[in-house]
Amino acid sequence: MQQDAVEATMTVEKRTIDHIPVTERHGRARDLFTIWFGSNIMLLTVATGVVATAVYGLPVWAAAVALVIGHAIGGVVMALHAAQGPQMGVPQMLQTRAQFGSYGSLLVVVLVIFMYVGFFASNMVLGGQAVSSLFGLDETVSIIVIGLVSVVGAVVGYRMIHALTGLMSLVSGLVLILAFVWMIGIHELPAGTFHTDGATMVGFMGTISLAALWQIAYAPYVSDYTRYMPRDTGVRPAFWATYAGAVLGSLFPMLLGAIVGAALPEADTVTGLQDLTTGVGGPIIAVFGIGIACTNAMNLYCGALSTITVGQTIFPRWVPGASARAVVSAVLFAGAVVMALVGKDNFLVNFTNFMLLLLCVLVPWTAVNLVDYYVLKHGEYDIDSLFERDGGRYGRFNLIAVACYFLGILVQIPFLSTAMYVGPFAEKLGGVDISWIVGLAVISPLYLFLMKRFTRFTGHRQVVEAGGVA
Repeated sequence: MQQDAVEATMTVEKRTIDHIPVTERHGRARDLFTIWFGSNIMLLTVATGVVATAVYGLPVWAAAVALVIGHAIGGVVMALHAAQGPQMGVPQMLQTRAQFGSYGSLLVVVLVIFMYVGFFASNMVLGGQAVSSLFGLDETVSIIVIGLVSVVGAVVGYRMIHALTGLMSLVSGLVLILAFVWMIGIHELPAGTFHTDGATMVGFMGTISLAALWQIAYAPYVSDYTRYMPRDTGVRPAFWATYAGAVLGSLFPMLLGAIVGAALPEADTVTGLQDLTTGVGGPIIAVFGIGIACTNAMNLYCGALSTITVGQTIFPRWVPGASARAVVSAVLFAGAVVMALVGKDNFLVNFTNFMLLLLCVLVPWTAVNLVDYYVLKHGEYDIDSLFERDGGRYGRFNLIAVACYFLGILVQIPFLSTAMYVGPFAEKLGGVDISWIVGLAVISPLYLFLMKRFTRFTGHRQVVEAGGVA
């Protein structure tokens, strides 16, 4: 029995973006806890926590409060997408055709591909630094090695990724506990690490935004890892297993990073963590580095599915299989290597700006998707239409969704506060960034109102009375 399970894990997944038949469904809701808990305990998560204290200058207590608030809110948005996979049996980005139309969805899907590549590159930088530090290898070589390991997971596919993250949930969880105990209870932290002053609203809201985005950025991933689940998995079990795994797996490594940033604000994440865990630093960095490879396999896998979605939209007769996923993964890997090597010297600042700008383009998509799924369609979609070139009943373009998406970006711009741009309303708020809150608050009710007011179904097709679906 165990041998059969190992063989199934190592077997290359044949399917890509096609619908998963009920006869091939497997797994339990608790598997969703381990995939998100295990995949989040890694160096990039720790580095994001470092931003709260080393970049934003918050004391540890304020960073902890902000991180809890951000993850608690963002986790709700992220986990609500979890039930879509078992119900529909298709990848998350393919589902976007039901809201935006077959061609209208391409805008969002292409942006999400850039997101996957960006996360992959960021992970390679930290993983490369870890390998270089542990084994004395050239940093560029180390970055490439970390990336290549991740390619294997993406090529083999779904079962291997679930198995690896399940294993890492246990191993990384224990190592995370060791890091906290060693750093606080055994190693003497520098004086002033837990100072209480220096909290600012800009840093506090910036940290909340980073934590919330960390969760929201997973929204385009979620159904990719639930689409093989049985249809009777249930909304609540899928939600809570995903929510608990993602929030707990992200929060505690970021708290660890906040302490590292407060103790050694001038050190990079890998060096700071090693210095503060002297004696066990090597194994800790090694395990968190392996965690990066697992998470990057997820990034690359989802990026490949999204890229294939674009290709299949343009060439609807194309039936992509495992070899297509392997080729696409290799191309995305090459792009991520270039991005990693270009941005590695100013990593934390580049990553922070990337995350905040990413939030701006993801928020309106998630608002449209969740309102459409839970309020308008109640999870009932015509799966066959998702694979038709003309979008079937959903059309090529849903102009209401596309307009709401662009409007969602535009309404956030005045409230943005990044190193590259500070909007006029953000300036009046003292540099506090509430753009994502504004985006969700405006677009969710607006999309609901416009779709209810102007949309109706005639026969097999969704029609907007003002001509909004083509």
